[in-house]
Amino acid sequence: MIIALPQAGDLADYTDLTDVALRKKLETERGLFMAESSTVISRAVAAGYRPRSFLMAERWLDSMRETIRRATGHDDGGEVPVYIGTDEELRQLTGFHVHRGALAAMHRRELPSLAETLAGARRVAILEDIVDHTNVGAAFRSAAALGVDAILCTPSCADPLYRRAVRVSMGTVFQVPFTRISPWPQGIEQLRALGFRVAALALAEKALTIDELAARNDDKLAVVLGTEGDGLTRRTIAACDDVVTIPMAHGVDSLNVAAAAAVAFYALRAR
Repeated sequence: MIIALPQAGDLADYTDLTDVALRKKLETERGLFMAESSTVISRAVAAGYRPRSFLMAERWLDSMRETIRRATGHDDGGEVPVYIGTDEELRQLTGFHVHRGALAAMHRRELPSLAETLAGARRVAILEDIVDHTNVGAAFRSAAALGVDAILCTPSCADPLYRRAVRVSMGTVFQVPFTRISPWPQGIEQLRALGFRVAALALAEKALTIDELAARNDDKLAVVLGTEGDGLTRRTIAACDDVVTIPMAHGVDSLNVAAAAAVAFYALRAR
């Protein structure tokens, strides 16, 4: 149903717009996440995520009707509210400028098992304790573009479905299978049992260069990327099968984790 903002009822999903609050929505089974922009919403719907409501500038309604129909079975949303208003009304409601005119409160799903996530995968990225949502989103976007089949997040890694991570990824968080791997780094043994060789991307004296590891072209390879600043823990490096490094020039010792992820994903793509 299409509802103009002045007549809208409960808009708490959008007025209490913190990711923590959305995750803990008591009346939903697993909480919510926020999809922002028509592209991101379309990719979430295509991936099977179920909307709780839509919020958009009125001028975006016609271009969003196909996505609304695919999500709800009705051009007007059916029983799912489609709230519309002016750009200024949206800004006042949410407290920020709504990029590209549309938001959707989406239901979270239960995360798949490790075996389900890695079924058929040859190249996997593991994000260890990365806390910046921009870096998480950028890693997902690079993974989608450069042939990574799945992403695993350690227990302390930021949530890929936080609004900023989703937006930075341009919705590719819905295209790359992901789940949590726990306990960590003990979970490396689970990866070995599934046939993966595990490489830590870190600085070490006896590390392989990324070109040397790429030349080996392992059938199933998981690459671990560490948190901003400190990088991978010593326990993780010790538990991995290999340590790999990206050679640097001009005295630069390392790259931002998002940039390092893009380089590693391209260099180590399956051939």
